[in-house]
Order: sequence, then C-alpha cells, then structure tokens
Amino acid sequence: MAHGVARIGRDHYSTRIEVGGHALVSDEPQALGGANAGPAPYDLLLASLGACTAITLRMYADRKAWPLERVEVGLHFSRGEDGAAKIDRTLTIVGLDDEQRARLLDIAERTPVTLTLKGGVPIHTKLA
Repeated sequence: MAHGVARIGRDHYSTRIEVGGHALVSDEPQALGGANAGPAPYDLLLASLGACTAITLRMYADRKAWPLERVEVGLHFSRGEDGAAKIDRTLTIVGLDDEQRARLLDIAERTPVTLTLKGGVPIHTKLA
C-alpha cells in the first residue's frame, strides 16, 4: 500500500525521506543537536494523523453533500508520568449543525491512520 525510504549520512540529524513519490526532510530541533531543517519524527506522526483525519472528514461530508466549510485538527503528543504515550486531538468543524458535527466526531475515531495507531502495527526489521 505505502512504501518509503529514509536516508541519513553524517548530518546531525537531517534525514532525507522519499515516500509516495514525494521528497521530505526530517530533523531534530537545535536543542537536541539537529539543525531544525524539517519536522521531527513525532511531528510527522501528528501530521499523518491530522491529514488523514481532515481528508476523511472532508470526504464523508462531501459524500453526504453537507455544507462543511472547514475542518481544523489540533494535535498534541505527550507522555504521562508512567511513560505511556497519548495524542490529544481537537476538532474544529465549521458549517455544520450539532448532529452533523457529532457524526464527524464519530467518524474521526475510525479513520485509517487512527485505527492503525490505536491497534498498533507489528514492525519486522531485517538487515539488507
């Protein structure tokens, strides 16, 4: 379904990424020794969830011919005192009534990236 490659040389810690025919750069902030040349890895994770959420809600509203004007997906990644990771997601939905907004809130819980993150994904690593 998806394929990507990440490459790093001697740069601290700028990483070139090719995914879906697009070139991206990820890096760490200067406070962590990087040059802040691009989003950090967790920023990219939030970007993926935010994009999937916004796109899915737009598709659903379009299919229903609802007058959705705008969706904003606010995201915050954090870890609790126990080290458990969590993402807080806040939806701002403009142009719909309360019932439609509630339906989109429900749909947001079942977007593809949401389900992937909630379910976990096995990662199989090998040497080339």
